[in-house]
This record gives sequence, C-alpha cells and structure tokens, in this order.
Amino acid sequence: MMMRQIFSGGAAALALVAMTPVATAQESTVDKRVERLEKQMRAVQRSVFPGGSPAFFEGEIAPDNTPGERVKSSAPVIDLTARVDALEEQLQALTGQTEQNAYQLRELEKQFTAYKAEMDKKLAAPATAETAALAPAVARTTTTTAPARKPAEKPAADKGDASRLALVKKVEVPATGNEVEDAYTYGYRLWDAKLYPEAEAQLKQVVAKWPKNNYASYAQNLLGRAYLDEDKPSLAAVAFYNNYKDRPNGARAPHSLMYMGVALTELGRKADACKAFRELEEVYGDKAPKDVRDDAAAAKSKAGC
Repeated sequence: MMMRQIFSGGAAALALVAMTPVATAQESTVDKRVERLEKQMRAVQRSVFPGGSPAFFEGEIAPDNTPGERVKSSAPVIDLTARVDALEEQLQALTGQTEQNAYQLRELEKQFTAYKAEMDKKLAAPATAETAALAPAVARTTTTTAPARKPAEKPAADKGDASRLALVKKVEVPATGNEVEDAYTYGYRLWDAKLYPEAEAQLKQVVAKWPKNNYASYAQNLLGRAYLDEDKPSLAAVAFYNNYKDRPNGARAPHSLMYMGVALTELGRKADACKAFRELEEVYGDKAPKDVRDDAAAAKSKAGC
C-alpha cells in the first residue's frame, strides 16, 4: 500500500514537471508574437505619421506573415493566442491600406507634374513673326493693373455648392457620336447658360485634347469670350491672342483678333487695341466675316482709332 502511494505521488510530480516546459513555451511564443506586433505597429505609425519624433518609432521592418506556433494550452493562454491572431489580421489589413494610399498619392503627384510641365511648355512657346508686333501689348495685360472696374455681381450660388451643381446638371450633354463636336457643344451650352467657370474648364479640355482640330479655333475663341463675360479682360486678351497666333487660318481667328482689340480697350490700352484692329484689316480684309468687320468698326470707334 505504501509503495502504491509513493508511486502515485511520483507520477503526479513527474506530470507537473512535464507540463511546466509546455506552459513556458506557450508563454514564450505569445510574448514573441506580441513583441513582433508592437514592432510592426510602430513601423506602420512611422509610415502614417512621418513627422513624428524618431524617439518613439523604430525602423521599418519587413512584414512577418509566419504564423506563430500553436501549442495546446489552458483556457487563458488559448484566449490570449486568439486575441494575438486577431491583432495580426488587423495589422496586415492596416499595412495593406497604407501601401495602397501611398501608391495613389504617388500617381497623383505624377499626373500633376506632367500637367504642370505641359502648361509651362505652352506658356513658354515663342511668338511667330506674324504676330510679334502684338505680343508686347498682350504681355502687358498680365503685368499691369487695369483701371478700377465695377465689381461683378456675385453669382447666386458658388461653384461648388449644391445649387450650382443643380444648374450644371440642367445643361444637356450632347451625344451625337462625334466626340470633338460634342465636347465643344457642351462647353458652348455651359457658356450660354452663363456658367462661365464650368464652360472655361470644358473649353480648355477641348483645346488641350484636340489642338489641331477645327473645333479648337472655336473653343479657344469662346474661352476668351467667357473671360470677357466674366469681367476678366486680361485673361480674355491672352486667350484671343493665343488663338490668333496658334491658328491664324482657323475659323475663329478673325473673331479672336477683333475681340482682342475689345479686351485691350476694356483694359484702357486703346493704342494697343488699335494695333489689333489694323492687324485685322491688313491680314484678313474683306475675307473676314461681315459681322466681324461691323463689330470691329464699332469697337474702333469706341477706342478712338
């Protein structure tokens, strides 16, 4: 009987000793995974908040997707392991979203850089010999303050609010199958509805996308008229000049030359306006449409040419 009790007690002690390394291994495994999670979270914080103090962020580490060891354990250890599993899944999702946001930001920066380079190239294009005489006059419109003008009435709704958006939606978008014509017609309808900022954006797209198309002359000329209607004669003069310079044989080149004189007159530069009217007569003469010649005659009288 005594031997049986001794044997039973020894077996229990051996079982307890055998369980101790297992529990220790479980705790060690969970500790390592928690430590790894802390390092990865600091790396994510460093990426999301790059301006943070380096004292609180460790260097970024490569994602560790190796699952931790799974060891049968008691209920508390199993619960802690499940919680660590959930944290690892959340961290992986957060890391993926951060990388996606960074990629989208880089793409936006590339698009903006390309757009800026294109605009700088257009603005730096030299004037041709045919229009060199008018270039200084137009250039001065962007550097000289125009006479005091009566401020334009504030529109009933700002461009970005719901009321203005509703007005834009009322303008029918054409769909004839001719992409260029539809794009220009939509810009014309926006201008006719007195939605000038939206019309200007649409017309600029037509000129930028199809600069060699016949509709580019129409679009650039209408862009200048939108600026005039919006009480921006400086921008209008530049738009008209560019249309005449880039497309002297375009359908709206005579119109742009005449309207450039109108814009310069509104800026108080009547002498420069008279140069534009003389250029119209010398280059186009009777080839200019009758309505353009009639309007030019009235504008010349107003400028005192």
